[in-house]
Amino acid sequence: MYPPPRHIVPQLAGKIPAALNFLITRSGLILCALFLLAGLILAGDYGADIDGPRQRDIAAANLDYILGQADGVVTEQYRDRVYGIAFELPLLLAERALGLADYYDVHRLRLTFTHLFFIVGGFFCYRLAYHLFGSRLIALAALLFYLLHPRIYAQSFFNSKDLPFLTLFSIALYLLERAWRRDTLGAFALLGLAVAALVNLRIMGLLLLAAPLALRGLDWFLAGDGASRKHILGTAGVFALTAGLSVYALSPYAWTNPLDYPAALLSLPVKDLDVFAQLFRGEWILSSALPPHYNAVWFGITTPPPILLLGLVGMAAAAAGGIRRPGAAWGNTRRRFQLLLAAAFLLPPLAAILLNSIQYDNWRHLYFSYVPFGLLAAGGLHWLTAALPRQGRWRAGLYGLAGLGLGLLLLQMAQLHPLQYDYFNFLVDRTTPERLRTQYSMDYYRMAHREGLRYLRERYPGETLIVRADLRQYNTLAPAARRRLPPATVSRGADYDLIYPPDPRQPDLAFNSEYQRRIYNNTMVAVRPLDAARMMPAVVAAYEELYRQAVVGEPILRADYNVYRHGRRLTFVQENCPPGGGDVWFGVRFFPHYPETLPAHKWNSGSYVTFQTNRVRLGTLCLAVLQLPEYAQQGDIILMQRDLGRYGPAGLPVWAELYGLAQPGLGELIAEYRQGKGTADLPLIPNSVARPAAAFDVFIDRADGRNRLIYAKGDCTAAEYETPITLHITPVDLADLPDYRRGSGFDNRDFPLDWYGGRPGGDCLAIVPLPDYPIAALHTGQDNRWAVNLYPLAAPDYLRATYAALTDGQPDLRGVFDLYWRDKRLVYLRESCAAGDTAANFFLHILPAEVADLPAERRDAGFANQDFAFARYGGHSDGKCLAVVALPDYPIKEIRTGQHIPGKGELWAAELAAGR
Repeated sequence: MYPPPRHIVPQLAGKIPAALNFLITRSGLILCALFLLAGLILAGDYGADIDGPRQRDIAAANLDYILGQADGVVTEQYRDRVYGIAFELPLLLAERALGLADYYDVHRLRLTFTHLFFIVGGFFCYRLAYHLFGSRLIALAALLFYLLHPRIYAQSFFNSKDLPFLTLFSIALYLLERAWRRDTLGAFALLGLAVAALVNLRIMGLLLLAAPLALRGLDWFLAGDGASRKHILGTAGVFALTAGLSVYALSPYAWTNPLDYPAALLSLPVKDLDVFAQLFRGEWILSSALPPHYNAVWFGITTPPPILLLGLVGMAAAAAGGIRRPGAAWGNTRRRFQLLLAAAFLLPPLAAILLNSIQYDNWRHLYFSYVPFGLLAAGGLHWLTAALPRQGRWRAGLYGLAGLGLGLLLLQMAQLHPLQYDYFNFLVDRTTPERLRTQYSMDYYRMAHREGLRYLRERYPGETLIVRADLRQYNTLAPAARRRLPPATVSRGADYDLIYPPDPRQPDLAFNSEYQRRIYNNTMVAVRPLDAARMMPAVVAAYEELYRQAVVGEPILRADYNVYRHGRRLTFVQENCPPGGGDVWFGVRFFPHYPETLPAHKWNSGSYVTFQTNRVRLGTLCLAVLQLPEYAQQGDIILMQRDLGRYGPAGLPVWAELYGLAQPGLGELIAEYRQGKGTADLPLIPNSVARPAAAFDVFIDRADGRNRLIYAKGDCTAAEYETPITLHITPVDLADLPDYRRGSGFDNRDFPLDWYGGRPGGDCLAIVPLPDYPIAALHTGQDNRWAVNLYPLAAPDYLRATYAALTDGQPDLRGVFDLYWRDKRLVYLRESCAAGDTAANFFLHILPAEVADLPAERRDAGFANQDFAFARYGGHSDGKCLAVVALPDYPIKEIRTGQHIPGKGELWAAELAAGR
């Protein structure tokens, strides 16, 4: 090989420094471009998140309103009216502009744009770190910290709710620093636009709405002359005006509801969220009752150790600088912003604790707080290197150690791909995925189903398999893959069922451990065959043994499938199962005697929990096995079969029957009442009016001293089942009500029947738990079909306890009824009492010390009218009559009470003055 001409060597040598300078100055942009290229290649490996379809629907509803095609988005009935569209609307416009129809193409577009936006946020993070620390190497470290958090990186593709907020938070932080660096009206106006978009995406954006105003206030205080203060006020005003107007402009709901919008927006963190159970440190906890350390623990066990360690160092360094020289820290822009980063990391979780915000799926609602933490981690690296000699092995060794940690992290992310979002660090026991699954909620997005589908495609190349899987993940497959794996919900006879039980402690189908399992980093999916032709011989033999054990006794139910019970095991059997068949599954809805029987993670707004399973086919024999958990032993169950392939839409069972786990069961007790036999354990509530023919039988069950209402109706029509039931509960003592219900005087428990029951055998059934406090009256009914007022007698134990407390003192007034005025209660007592003594209604007029305390409609009369029927507040016990009436909270001047008969006048009357 000939050497290059001599005149070329000097030219090349002269260009090398320029090339190196270009690479250094553009290093952040180059690294972002490399990650974007890798993201475009990897995007197709990710499935769909749970919130994506709902977010897309919100954008569509708002777009229809903007175009004048619908107005539902601005009504009070539209639950999602306040949610922002700053990110989703551009996505939807791009989707429609490209004319995308297949969900696969829509999904790829959403993945690509969401990840692209995330990379843009990383570049702004790089720029902010460079301006804060003055080093491109430290800025590159901040960018890598931003990009290499495994959970956040994976969700930067499919999470279109939390990750765009994180990205925009990064951009807004950069614009915040830029506004102070440039100190111009334009810079603050641009910051106002970014903060408005941030508030539109999530209410926590208010933190960056308040921070600039607070900092401008500090600058105004530190400013020395009037001209500087005038400029500061001008920039603050431009920012506030731009942000405020833009917040309204980005929310169509605010256009027609400008006064209601702020209150609706502020209520989102604590109200407009669903409640789910979270597996946290081995315990199931409702998302409305999470411990204060919930977010801190999740952050600590899911953040890579190098970043976690450097972030703690950076926070300590920022805090030390602020404490050591507070004046210099607040007067120096760089140091001030490091303290601001620490506040931006610490305040959001603190706000979540103070507001008792509903959260779920680890700390994803606070992902945005990782941006300031990553910048603090870069600051920690900067502080450590600054403490070492500029030349020497120590500084190079520290950079090398940080680079090695990030390299190992990148390798681990590659091994976990595409399920990096279930990353855990060494702070938790990762001995086995099964061990981890019993400690923390995992695979919230069910993306292991997508990996299970990929496994089946690879294992059976060229074959068509019918698979039951999460439809969200199924729909993200390419059309050709979907044709090879048609879903069981629209086809007949599933070949495989992909299972990922949310509760690993709940007994699944028998021999679950025998199924072939696919482990994907920390997630797991059981690829379970539903036909003997694809089962392992050991599984077939196990099911045959279960069948032999089941048919020894008599079935508890004969239907399309006979149902056999052995202890807590239920076996559904069809001897001559026709070939093909629909997508058949079996359900058991368990009603405990009281909701407290259920574990916390299984309790819902109703009083039951549902278990379900598929059938398996062994030649001409079809069977399903369902093992009830230990707590499901005393109570009632509704057994049901559904066949989505042969029968109507989901939710319509082929059959459903009621069965009592402990005999006599609820079905037998109701049957006794209908035959007029009755039982002390299930007294019928007396109705105050004649029951219409359409009314339900209403019973009260007082087993174990606890109450629940039971609604039953034979030959119930679909319309009767689908019409919600009204239930208003009036307590003996209004103080037992929540604060927000005391004004109405009753607790509203309206419900649809499927919250509390079902339609077994064509009958309607609902079992409603009642509150613990003494109940004075119940009003229940169903639309315009029927309505009754029920006055259950006060519990005898409650009456006896009240009477025992009264005998220690003298009554305030003796008469036909002795009257006791105790705190906020008025007690009526008659020692020797017959039923006729309480037949006439009581009048009760209360004169307040201040008429202004009365409701507006009673002020002209000058007194509160609390007339009542005796049964509403009292009862007969041991030959005595006793009633307890709750009095208002405001000061009372005088009480006038007695009994009267309409048209005939008063039977007796008495007056009690305050202090008597």
